[in-house]
Amino acid sequence: MATTPNESNAIASNTTIRFDQFNQLSSQKKLGLILSIAAVIALMTGAWMWSQTPDYRVLYSNISDHDGGAIISALQKMNVPYKFSEGGSTILAPGNQVHEVRLRLASQGLPKGGLAGFELMENQKFGSSQFLEQVNYQRALEGELARSVQSLSAVQSARVHLAISKPSVFARDKQSPSVSVLLNLYPGRVLGPEQVSAIVHLVSSSVPNLPVKNVTVVDQHGNLLSAQNENKSDGGFDAKQLQYIQDLEDNYTKRIEAILTPITGAANVRAQVTADIDFSRIERAEEIYRPNNKEPESASIRSQQTVESKSTGSKFDGGIPGALTNRPPEPANAPIEVPGEAEEAAQNTPVTPPTDQRMESTINYEVDKTIQHTSQSIGSIRRLSVAVVINYRKRIDDTGNAHHEPLSSEEITKINNLVKEAMGYKESRGDTLTVTNNLFTIADSENVDEIPFWKDPDMLLLAKEISKQLLIAAIVLYFLLKVLRPFLRNVIQPQPAIPALPPEIPDNEEVLALEQSLDKSENKLEDKSNYEQNLQMAKQLATNEPAVVANVIKNWVSSND
Repeated sequence: MATTPNESNAIASNTTIRFDQFNQLSSQKKLGLILSIAAVIALMTGAWMWSQTPDYRVLYSNISDHDGGAIISALQKMNVPYKFSEGGSTILAPGNQVHEVRLRLASQGLPKGGLAGFELMENQKFGSSQFLEQVNYQRALEGELARSVQSLSAVQSARVHLAISKPSVFARDKQSPSVSVLLNLYPGRVLGPEQVSAIVHLVSSSVPNLPVKNVTVVDQHGNLLSAQNENKSDGGFDAKQLQYIQDLEDNYTKRIEAILTPITGAANVRAQVTADIDFSRIERAEEIYRPNNKEPESASIRSQQTVESKSTGSKFDGGIPGALTNRPPEPANAPIEVPGEAEEAAQNTPVTPPTDQRMESTINYEVDKTIQHTSQSIGSIRRLSVAVVINYRKRIDDTGNAHHEPLSSEEITKINNLVKEAMGYKESRGDTLTVTNNLFTIADSENVDEIPFWKDPDMLLLAKEISKQLLIAAIVLYFLLKVLRPFLRNVIQPQPAIPALPPEIPDNEEVLALEQSLDKSENKLEDKSNYEQNLQMAKQLATNEPAVVANVIKNWVSSND
């Protein structure tokens, strides 16, 4: 928008008047005005720089000097500002760049954690001995294991000591390696038995031929942590078993409430399940023999053996050993025979030689044998106890009033049967079920507790940033209104433009013009509400132009006469 000549002249005249007012000030007031303007500029600049200052957050803490120097060099190359705290062990970076800087440093392998890993094998010197190579390999393996253990959230630092025996060609002389792990935990942190077991199995799986029992874990206070895992394996109660019981009970509860919700409503039924779980491990081996069958014909023959012998010859071919054999024979008594009859009888009677026959038979029958190996599963249900509470039914009468009435016995019986089917009720197992119909005292709808907005982390950060900006604005406004404005009001005062008079006595026209200007000045002074300011202006005029003031007073006296 272009300015008219009149407006340009007005701006130029105002600027000239301001410069004239500044020139009329004393040297001290000019210096004070310049310092005030400089203070305002400095205050505005400081407020702007404060508002633009980044919020520094922790980049890395508890780092070694070697890693700290490497990180600082990398930050300087990336032109990222940084600060130190806690004696140089903590490096701070702008909050909006922390995650980006961490990723960029991680791509460079920083921080290394002060532990030497398999990078030791990259700097092998030519001609190194086998013993030196073995030592470097063991150091590298210890460093890698320590880094893996340090990746756990509760572990601040870790040291791993390997004890690997020298390999031998004899099997009887072989010894299993052993490992000792020293953990330095963060303040207030502890490791549970599951976490200790995880560390033990991690180390055991990383070293060849290392059994779990040869891994020892100790914390910074000298407590033996690996003993917890050994005690647990002896039959101690496991936290996973408690979690299994809770999950099982919750599953039964959800099943019961899910089947009753369409009937009673989501807010009108409550169920609780108590499960008795058997976590004992039972292994049984049985060998049972059944008696043979009473009927031999139906029995199974395992083996049969038959022995039969038969001999033919004179029975008296050999005498009987003993005294009778040594006795002389007795005289024979020949029978009286008729000659013809004896021959005829000898011809008709056959001669049979003496025989000896023997038979043996052995039969082995199969014996019934049953071998049974039984291993009962862990976590079997011994007994279930279920309690169900159902709210009264809500009714609205003709007048529009709501009232509650209990359920009928038929409805309770139906609900009882439904719950039995949902829980898998077994009377032989000793399960119990109780269904009760009572009036609920809680509200129909339960509101889920939400986090108040003043506890929300995002709202806290936003409020912190807004408070910072408001504090800066309040400080600037207070300085401008309460300090600088009164100071400038006292320094810069509007003064009438008094023409300079010659030292000689002016004529009547000049005196008349001076009187008119003084009258205008008087009118301006009368308009001032502050008497001290008017008196100060009059004193200043009398000090700067004593001759003019004297002539004015002289004219006032003569006019009064």
